[in-house]
Amino acid sequence: MPASPPGDERRKRRLALVGGSLGNLVEWYDWFVYASFAIYFADSFFPGDNPTTQLMNTAGIFAVGFLMRPVGGWILGRAADRHGRKSALTLTVTMMSVAALLIAVAPTYGQAGYFGALVLLLARLLQGMSIGGEYAASATYLTEASARNRRGLGSSFQYVSMTCGQLLGLGILITLQHTLTTAQLESWGWRIPFLVGALFAVVVFWLRRRLQETDAFKEETAAAEGEDAHDDSTRGTLKALWHYRRQAGLVMALTLGGTVAYYTYTTYLTKYLVGSAGMEKTTATLVSFTALALFAVLQPFAGMLSDRIGRRPLLITFAVGCTVGTYPIMTALGSASSYWSALGLSLLALVIVTGYTSINAAVKAELFPTRVRALGVALPYAIANALFGGTAEYVALWFKNSGHETMFFWYVSGCALISLVTYVLMPDTRNAALSRAEAEADGEAARERPAAAPAEAAR
Repeated sequence: MPASPPGDERRKRRLALVGGSLGNLVEWYDWFVYASFAIYFADSFFPGDNPTTQLMNTAGIFAVGFLMRPVGGWILGRAADRHGRKSALTLTVTMMSVAALLIAVAPTYGQAGYFGALVLLLARLLQGMSIGGEYAASATYLTEASARNRRGLGSSFQYVSMTCGQLLGLGILITLQHTLTTAQLESWGWRIPFLVGALFAVVVFWLRRRLQETDAFKEETAAAEGEDAHDDSTRGTLKALWHYRRQAGLVMALTLGGTVAYYTYTTYLTKYLVGSAGMEKTTATLVSFTALALFAVLQPFAGMLSDRIGRRPLLITFAVGCTVGTYPIMTALGSASSYWSALGLSLLALVIVTGYTSINAAVKAELFPTRVRALGVALPYAIANALFGGTAEYVALWFKNSGHETMFFWYVSGCALISLVTYVLMPDTRNAALSRAEAEADGEAARERPAAAPAEAAR
């Protein structure tokens, strides 16, 4: 088959990057908007006089959604490895659309008792399954669709789109805060972003159906239909993943510190500024919005840096900064009295977290072969997120409710320390071959080097 002209290849990669990123944006908008609007709908589903207890209940349902991520990672990761990245990406956005619509129409406690909370729970479980597959499918797609020397840059757009999804949610929140009264937001205004998310998902469904499959997956499929057909039955299965259990363990360990830090400084930040620093909700939301916007801009630059110097230096920088910096940063944020001081501290924290977020998708994808790559990324990542990322906000509120809020800061530092040990011991994955063509090119280069050595010696 003749090679595509360079211009066509570049256009193909740009379209893949845009298509994968926009879909990911809407997926994570729907996921994060729950956390952003929880301060307004918590008392609609859980009666009581203690705002912290109400937030703990909504945070508990937020965490339960993470428990379904391993299930979604297994089912959708298997689908991505067996039927293609494109089909899995289309399925995840369909599930997310249904879940957003369920939350938008869920009855309140006053209308149907705890039935509304049950609908909320079911929607979050469905969202958890969707996101469990979305992370791996998009991480694999963006990494495989990128040029070999730009995978760090390409994969960085996963967190660009994730963060832009959160920014979109916060932007809608800020708009509603300035157009509706607090009473209106708590009564019915909080339903608007979920309706918007369902509509966005329909648009993305159409977009993702137009995406092209990655070359790495097409190569693997062609090989499975030919000389390696006897191996096709295990593609994307737990049996196949078991052969890469060490890499799966690495994914869990390197995710641990990053996911806890990310959710601490994103979804929990607004609640922390309101509940602990005593900021107005509107000011705290603006701090989060501005910090996240600058955070999104940083991702591609860090991704490009990793393409030049490797992945490990960035990961190690993140882990060291988070281990030693969490306690002083969070303590200072707890007493921040102005927008600018809170913004500066938030940005400092997110600059540190960028060392993980900008490249973690590429690192995980580079650990596995094509035949089990999506499942290898999805399942261990989803398990680590269910245990640590999804519970971060609940753990923080639990420590606060028990009168030991600063213990949460040490908890975040401890998680980062475990990941630091992993980063120091693991190999750098920047030069990994992700396709058969890349592996063959590496083999040819290796064969040419010994032949060149005598010529160099003769000189």
